[in-house]
Amino acid sequence: VRWPGDPVWGAGTGFRVTILITLGQQRPWRSPDSVWKTTQPGAAQGNQSLWQTPEMLVEIETAWSLSGYLLVCFSAGYFIHDTVDIVVSHQARASWEYLVHHVMAMGAFFSGIFWSSFVGGGVLTLLVEVSNIFLTIRMMMKINNAQDLLLYRINKYVNLVMYFLFRLAPQAYLTNFFLQYAGQRTLGTFLLGILLMLDVMILIYFSRLLRSDFCPGLVPGQQHKDKFLTE
Repeated sequence: VRWPGDPVWGAGTGFRVTILITLGQQRPWRSPDSVWKTTQPGAAQGNQSLWQTPEMLVEIETAWSLSGYLLVCFSAGYFIHDTVDIVVSHQARASWEYLVHHVMAMGAFFSGIFWSSFVGGGVLTLLVEVSNIFLTIRMMMKINNAQDLLLYRINKYVNLVMYFLFRLAPQAYLTNFFLQYAGQRTLGTFLLGILLMLDVMILIYFSRLLRSDFCPGLVPGQQHKDKFLTE
């Protein structure tokens, strides 16, 4: 009998092998290249899943597709791998925001993996990977001190649009959907709690992005270099 979690552990193992082959012993949380390689498949597969099964936009709880299910497994595997890697690399204190985010995301994705519920919601949340493409470009340019280039100035405005379309808008839509479960003791209530915490994190990240690119005078003097959204 095939265990529903097999694709998750397969994805986690695949990430470890890929990182070792392409990056050697360099840790993925240190490498923009590894972030780029994991962002692109998620963005492409998320849009493809919604294109093939558009009812997932409406039937968030019951709609299901194989591509959407495998995408949720793939993403859960990535979060498991990244969480273990951060802990093993002794970066838990510096990267605690990642750990909190990953634990909440895994809790949400497991509902789709083990109960085959809310797969559509999981796919919708993964639309953030489209925004992550431009955030990763931003991060790589900042690491290379390229903030004065025209491309960086263009990208910071594109980032605002992508952040709204693929982070804020889907989160608002999902939050509104899950609020109907607030009075019920169901899996949806548990997912609503996770979603509300993710909403807070996304708004905090958005404020950091605005301060860094449009109000740099408000940014604190010292920032941690390994943060994905370095101010």
